[in-house]
Order: sequence, then C-alpha cells, then structure tokens
Amino acid sequence: MSGAYLLVDAVFLAPCVVLQAVAWRRRPRGHGRALVLAILGLVVLTVVFDSLMIAGGLFRYAPERISGIRIGLAPIEDLAYPVAAALLGTALWSLGRPSAEPQP
Repeated sequence: MSGAYLLVDAVFLAPCVVLQAVAWRRRPRGHGRALVLAILGLVVLTVVFDSLMIAGGLFRYAPERISGIRIGLAPIEDLAYPVAAALLGTALWSLGRPSAEPQP
C-alpha cells in the first residue's frame, strides 16, 4: 500500500479546505446543505463513470501507487478531485455573492 496519489490529493485538497473554512465562517447558514449535496453528487458521478471507464479499459492505475481501497472499480484516491471541486466551487460561489448582512 503506497501513498503516492494520496499525497497529490492532499496538495489539492488542503487549499480547498482552507478556502471552504473562510466561506463557512462568512456564510454559516444554508452553506452546509449545498456543500454536502454537491460533494455527494460529484462523488456518485465519479464512482459510476470512473468504474465504467476502468471496466472499458480506457485507463488503469499502477497498483503500487494507490492505496488499494476501491469503491466500485474507482480507487479512493480518485474521489479527492470531486471533493476538491465541490469545496472550491461552493466556497467561491459563497464568497463571490454579496453579503445580505450589514457589515460592521
């Protein structure tokens, strides 16, 4: 079990988590539901379509570079990218909208 792809995942996820924390602090109400729905939707789509593409032989993963944990045929490492997209997308959306609350 290697962590090569997990390390790459961490590099992509870390700034997304930080930006999401900033957005969460600015807009705590209603933000969590949108984030959870976005993550669930993207993860499900990733598992389904990655599994289909792997089964179809479009690509494969070097076994020594993945953890070996899979959902369907997709290695768990593949799920970091849709999670990062959801974190980053909802954070940017939230931070880009004008605040409804008066600023002190």
